[in-house]
Amino acid sequence: MEIRGTFQAYINIGYGLGSACGATFGGYLCDTLGWRWAFGVQIPPIAVAIAIAIFAVPTGLGPCLMRTSEKSIWSIIAGFDLLGSLLLCTAVAFLILFLNLGGNVYSWQHPIVIASGVIFLIALPLLLFVESRAALPVMPLKMLFTKPRGNLVFHNFFSNVGINTVIFNAPLYFQVVKQESPSMSGFRLAVPAASLTVVAVTTGFFITYSGRMFLPQLAGSISMLIGAVCLSSMWDGIPLWLATLFVVPPSMGQGFAFPATSIAVLATSTQAEQAVMTTTLGLWRSIGTILGVAISSLILQNALVAYLEGFVTGQHKADIISAVRRSVRVIGDLTPHHRLEVIRAYEAALRITFISTIVLFVIVNLLLIPVKLPKLGRRRSVAGVDP
Repeated sequence: MEIRGTFQAYINIGYGLGSACGATFGGYLCDTLGWRWAFGVQIPPIAVAIAIAIFAVPTGLGPCLMRTSEKSIWSIIAGFDLLGSLLLCTAVAFLILFLNLGGNVYSWQHPIVIASGVIFLIALPLLLFVESRAALPVMPLKMLFTKPRGNLVFHNFFSNVGINTVIFNAPLYFQVVKQESPSMSGFRLAVPAASLTVVAVTTGFFITYSGRMFLPQLAGSISMLIGAVCLSSMWDGIPLWLATLFVVPPSMGQGFAFPATSIAVLATSTQAEQAVMTTTLGLWRSIGTILGVAISSLILQNALVAYLEGFVTGQHKADIISAVRRSVRVIGDLTPHHRLEVIRAYEAALRITFISTIVLFVIVNLLLIPVKLPKLGRRRSVAGVDP
């Protein structure tokens, strides 16, 4: 446990470099080969990752464990929480459909939107019921609702919702409000990605040599909140370099907080619980990523409809609104007068979206208030848990 921070730092180097390259290269692909290649180009790196896993994972782990186990593969699969996994996927999928379709693609009264909301409301309590009784739950409620682990998991969940709101909408701000190309908008995300790498690596080594896990989480939470306030206050005519810098604090916050949380949930769990807590933390981070995109899209699209109706004028108003909602590339073809009106509408809608992250990051900071973490020792038990 005492050297996990160092290895976390090494992992963060790869994660940060991948994020920086992905953001920059993705925008370039959209400008040249088309947005579909942003997905197609992922196939070779995934194949390389699979090959590395095959050759690098110790032979005594993974599927090889079945060779020494007295159980058959079917009995092992039967022990999985299949019903809980199905209900979790169902609840998340229909929540996303409800958030993305409602008020955007369809009206809130549309049968598909209503059905999505109803299915989510049915699946969620069923999920909680199943997980409370499962032998090996995919989402262990007992661990989620005990301090400090529950606070740490939900801290990362709300952090990821806010961070992905920023990362998903910042390029749109640069493309629409500042009229930059997708390539340049993606390149600007390389700056926060690089800061994430540097901070995360530094945090890993800091934890290794100091044994302190709470301080990086506090620094990260405050940094996220500062970034949200800065993004929400962007004014008309703000310099591009300053707008780019405003995206940096949330990414730095992730670099401070997430490595510390990964280690903290292990340090406050027994050895038997550590694997489950690692996957639970990863699960809620992933859900936060998905909901960050879905919720921010809900806020942005509904605010945009209202602001476009208020700002756009002229006899072709309905056609202009419909066109710019389908594609932001249309904005460049508008008359200067209408282009300014649409940009003003997008700027106002994006400001509302960024303001929503202030609420999220306030929650993130509040979740840390009751958290008390041990100082990691070296080669000795920490808070009664084996190192």
